[in-house]
Amino acid sequence: MNSQPTQPLTPRGDLTRICVIIPTYNERENLLVAITGVRTFAPDAAVLVVDDSSPDGTGLLADEISADDEHVHVLHRAGKAGLGAAYLAGFEWCLQRGYDAVVEMDADGSHRPEDLPALLESLAYADVVLGSRWVNGGAVVNWPKSREFLSRGGNLYTRWALGIPLADATGGFRAFRAGVLRSVDLDTVASQGYCFQVDLAWRAWQRGFTVVEIPITFVERQRGTSKMSRGIVAEALVRVTQWGAVHRWNQARAAMRTRR
Repeated sequence: MNSQPTQPLTPRGDLTRICVIIPTYNERENLLVAITGVRTFAPDAAVLVVDDSSPDGTGLLADEISADDEHVHVLHRAGKAGLGAAYLAGFEWCLQRGYDAVVEMDADGSHRPEDLPALLESLAYADVVLGSRWVNGGAVVNWPKSREFLSRGGNLYTRWALGIPLADATGGFRAFRAGVLRSVDLDTVASQGYCFQVDLAWRAWQRGFTVVEIPITFVERQRGTSKMSRGIVAEALVRVTQWGAVHRWNQARAAMRTRR
């Protein structure tokens, strides 16, 4: 599938300060590889590790890496509160420190650092850039067919329910200009898994920001355990259905007012 930009592409302002947020919970065996990849492919970007008090010592390792590299920062949180909550805390940290753009990136190797340059280059002409598995050129590696069916089906349902012209609204490898995040009441964003990613993309699109998708290769983690659960998937289905019902109702009301 090809995904067209949601607004015309025009050059945006320069991005001089960029921060890549990497949320972690028990990712000690993956963290150094992830940070090294970011520092290699986006050497001018800062890295913020947001650790939810990982019992395996991920936070301690992050502190050690940070002590040796001034580009790496660590935000410790009191306990495991979910992926979305970690990103929201990271967004606030970055906005308070004046970063021009923020990138979401998983620690588990599923998001390839070599795709970072294309993500950031596209941000020169967009407000939000989504790394997409389901546009032409996108791919997944080592996924069972059941996982692919779930992702494709979830995104198809999201497009239908919300009327949002995106092929991969649930993906988590993405970049935002800071102005987009400042325009959103972050305290009201759904803070779990797929819900979080869909909510942010939908809000950006509703506010008229330019959202583009570029192809990425998503690689299934080789070390550690996935944090995704049936509960997170079920919550996403319920929330998207609720949002979609309100969206369709508002459209119908607007159409009825136009006919009068």
